[in-house]
Amino acid sequence: MTLPLPQPPTAINPIPSMPQWARMDEKNLSTSDAAFFAGIALTCLDTLVKSDPVWVGCWRARQALTCAVVTSQMLGRRQEAAALRDMLLLTTPGDDPGPAGRIAKGYRRWSRSSGTVNSKTLRRLADAFGLPWDDALAGVVILFDDALQTQKAVPFAVADLLAAVMALRPDIECLAWLLGDWLIASRLGWHSPVPLLVTERYAKAFRLPVDSRRVQPGESGFERAVCLSLTHATDRALQSARSIAHRADCLIEVAPKLRTKGAEPVIKALLEEDAVLSSAPGLALSRWASRRLFLRLQDLGAVRELSGRASFKIYGL
Repeated sequence: MTLPLPQPPTAINPIPSMPQWARMDEKNLSTSDAAFFAGIALTCLDTLVKSDPVWVGCWRARQALTCAVVTSQMLGRRQEAAALRDMLLLTTPGDDPGPAGRIAKGYRRWSRSSGTVNSKTLRRLADAFGLPWDDALAGVVILFDDALQTQKAVPFAVADLLAAVMALRPDIECLAWLLGDWLIASRLGWHSPVPLLVTERYAKAFRLPVDSRRVQPGESGFERAVCLSLTHATDRALQSARSIAHRADCLIEVAPKLRTKGAEPVIKALLEEDAVLSSAPGLALSRWASRRLFLRLQDLGAVRELSGRASFKIYGL
């Protein structure tokens, strides 16, 4: 069965970006000013998410991978994006990809989820992150529901949720950041969350100017730090979207010119996934045909080789 390909874009819709005047010196920025810039960032992100571009699956998957890198670092497992990508793509189905690989799989699955927080989804994420389940962690669902109902602006509601979750169980900070992303998605009416906030966990926004100590949830300055981190994380996510959109437009434009039979599922996979193995397993192409296809797409500037290896190559937008 031939899958219909996306139509070539008649006009390239510009990816929203933070206005230049919003890139101010943050040293003396007040909490209200930081919240204002966070609102601008959320508006840009909301515009992109609700436009639902054909490459949004790839973008979400790449955001998930970036967040998984930071989360694995928080949990004492330092793995770069390339290593996590290998764990996801080179592990035989049914085999255990290891602790860091489980974190990456958990993030990828969650970034495609719909609906709101419940005990089932929360427990699945806790298992992926290696966090023990108890009554306190089960109570996070109530905290999330409270944050969902609050009348506070979204960045401040996120700051309150982070503080409440980490006060309940300080060892689940990695999960708290993810819940912040989930709260943003729920409050703005998105179908699925965008992995975002944890990428700023080690950013200077959370460093106090006096002694460089990291500001803690509930302390003075934490709301300001959350607003700034949201602004920076969104800015980088939009930059990633622009890079992906450029290659996706090229991919869609050249797709009708490809002579490889069975190329359609590969095109679809590239638009929906962070990366695809050069052998294109499960996509009805021989190894020889898939390699030729990816080399052709690379020559046309539609994909990049992401592993840097001579064998077991990995391609993506």
